[in-house]
Amino acid sequence: MQTAEIGLIGLGVMGSNLALNIAEKGNRIAVFNRTPARTGEFLDEAGDLGANIVGCLTTEEFVAAIRPPRPIIIMIKAGDAVDAQIDALMPHLGNGDIMIDAGNANFRDTMARFDRLKDTGFTFIGMGVSGGEEGARHGPSIMVGGTPDSYARVENVLTSIAAKYEGDPCCAWLGPNGAGHFVKTIHNGIEYADMQMIAEIYGILRDGLEKQAPEIAGIFGGWNRGRLNSYLIEITEKVLQAKDTVTGAAIVDMILDRAGQKGTGKWSVIEAQQMGVPATAIEAAVAARSLSSMKDERVAAEAIFPGGRSRFELPAGLALETELELALFAAKIAAYAQGFAVLSSASRAYGWSLPMPTIARIWRAGCIIRSQFLDEITRAFTANPEAANLIVTPAFSAMVRESLPSLRRVVAAAVTAGLPVPALASALSYFDSYRQARGTANLIQAQRDFFGAHGFERTDGLDRPHGPWGSGA
Repeated sequence: MQTAEIGLIGLGVMGSNLALNIAEKGNRIAVFNRTPARTGEFLDEAGDLGANIVGCLTTEEFVAAIRPPRPIIIMIKAGDAVDAQIDALMPHLGNGDIMIDAGNANFRDTMARFDRLKDTGFTFIGMGVSGGEEGARHGPSIMVGGTPDSYARVENVLTSIAAKYEGDPCCAWLGPNGAGHFVKTIHNGIEYADMQMIAEIYGILRDGLEKQAPEIAGIFGGWNRGRLNSYLIEITEKVLQAKDTVTGAAIVDMILDRAGQKGTGKWSVIEAQQMGVPATAIEAAVAARSLSSMKDERVAAEAIFPGGRSRFELPAGLALETELELALFAAKIAAYAQGFAVLSSASRAYGWSLPMPTIARIWRAGCIIRSQFLDEITRAFTANPEAANLIVTPAFSAMVRESLPSLRRVVAAAVTAGLPVPALASALSYFDSYRQARGTANLIQAQRDFFGAHGFERTDGLDRPHGPWGSGA
């Protein structure tokens, strides 16, 4: 029997689509599922692609079907199930074999698995995969963390299945151990912020301007042909155009306003806080999803606090759609800037040397946050890989100067009208705080010294670390 180039365990939606993608690109793949019946179903579904697929019913048969050193993709629910699968595989593996966790794992779990396997003769890859079901089938963005040797073993397969941007595969080795999964986590944090900001602009159009879904769809469609061109804007237009097959109404108006989350957005906020990096737009987006889940409480609160919402109005003479477009553009820059700042801090903290231009490059296609201006981010970090923040690079500082006044006006008008815009407002405050040479933390430092004798630095450099409020100064 011809051996497979790679193996995959877990034939759920993502695993099945990834396996079909691998087979379609001419790679022979062995597959295994905990439930044997699912393996048979999958082979039936594969059609002509089945010629490149080896369906296996036992772990022994599966491992034997793969060319050593054996790369095995584990595509199952993150957490304890992955550790259990590693335990089940290890007795059957040989020296140099590679287990690849391609799920949405917490990077700290990935680092722990590297530590656990470091003296076993086996190795591990933590692989972030973005693009959802469609991306897995036709070309995702792939973020790899592991040893260079282990990546070299799977590079040809992964680059063959990755999304392509102008012929360039959206796949790269980003660093050791948890680097790939950390980058995927921050990708998802940016995704949360981007989606929330789009939803807030939608809310302004729907509630502040009383526009219907088809009209709003047209506005987003127009923006997608300009500076906001991106996957999320593209699908927003399609979602707003879609009709409910039961009622004939816009489907978006039939969907309960309660959004779920799987944890990666929350992890991105936790890690930003741990490193002391402000990621306020991402934090606001995660909090907004949590607040959305409190549907019953929100309904009760509206009964207690009725009204308070008025028509959204901008100063006379301003083009409404252009103002909203520029506001969303500015806020989007803030979200990406915050995400890359977290990546930069983590790179230093964990010794990863994350390649910022490469990260932007592999996000240009396949992933959920792919957008036109990732080309600009790639160029900005290529020109200055050590830039303190994306917004101070020449290209992006010019974009911010152009769009920030619109963000200010839109946030002010939304707040006046009683329309919630937590992510947009957080982005505005981030810009204002970041560019304020003299902030107000001097008062906070004085308060901390007053009640806790924590001390402070003086503007004149004198060595008098306490204030005259009984702390012994």
